[in-house]
Amino acid sequence: MASGYKDPMLKVFSLNSNHKLAEDIADHIGTTLGKCTVSAFSDGEIKISIDESVRGGDVYVVQSTSSPVNQHMMELLIMIDALKRASARSINIVMPYYGYARQDRKARSREPITSKLMADLLETAGADRVITLDLHAPQIQGFFNVPIDHLQGVPLLANYFEKKDLEDIIVVSPDHGGVTRARKMADYLKAPIGIIDKRRPRPNVAEVMNIVGNIEGKTAILIDDIIDTAGTITLAANALVENGAKEVYACCTHPVLSGPAIQRINDSKIRELVVTNSIPLSEDKQSDKVTELSVAPLIGEAITRVHELKSVSILFD
Repeated sequence: MASGYKDPMLKVFSLNSNHKLAEDIADHIGTTLGKCTVSAFSDGEIKISIDESVRGGDVYVVQSTSSPVNQHMMELLIMIDALKRASARSINIVMPYYGYARQDRKARSREPITSKLMADLLETAGADRVITLDLHAPQIQGFFNVPIDHLQGVPLLANYFEKKDLEDIIVVSPDHGGVTRARKMADYLKAPIGIIDKRRPRPNVAEVMNIVGNIEGKTAILIDDIIDTAGTITLAANALVENGAKEVYACCTHPVLSGPAIQRINDSKIRELVVTNSIPLSEDKQSDKVTELSVAPLIGEAITRVHELKSVSILFD
């Protein structure tokens, strides 16, 4: 949407998780961020004040539930409650990164399904719609009883690599669960796909077993939705080089990059890691190897289409 677009009924608010992205989204739409104050009582309880009228407005709240995830989730729930009580016409949650998404099923006895719990909390608080990006598991959409627009990061990442004009590419999934994602990127780049056969003996620990696909002399592009401690992606990159890949690039939508992630990436065979700004990169997560792409135009266009009752499905591709 061209800059200068203005609709007094469309209001975009930002909480604390990713203020810069929210500003960029509002700028793309052609509006300014709504005024609100997020503070805390002396015991740490969150206090939110909405400093302008939202009565009858269609409100879009930008908040990734990234680290500190519990703090950001509570901010969001309290903001939804405040908007509902202030008579907003619709409350639309723009959640570029959906936290707690990795627990999407009972893998073992007596485990919770926290991604379903998060959906229940958002709906109970009063959310009318969710706009999100690259859920860890697409079936999480079914945990909601309100509309959910599930945007894709693959076209953005694929477009970046297409412009680099790399030769003899193979797109590699670091595990079996990411094959669909890798195939989508491979279709964009008109390249074959490979798969790392990996097992995970415990959380955040991975072991490479086999590499499926011909990687000899090729430029490998590893793609994942989330990179957390970077154990999986760096292990995969090193294994690809050891088994004949010419060079390895990596990309993901959500750069969680916790703990030793940046050190592992810097020490690995990865030539460049391409991420989006769904989660802001703090100073300690900066690296010469990391390239950040903005999802603001994609999300801004989605908000505009939702508000104008236009189809959003074109953005899914």
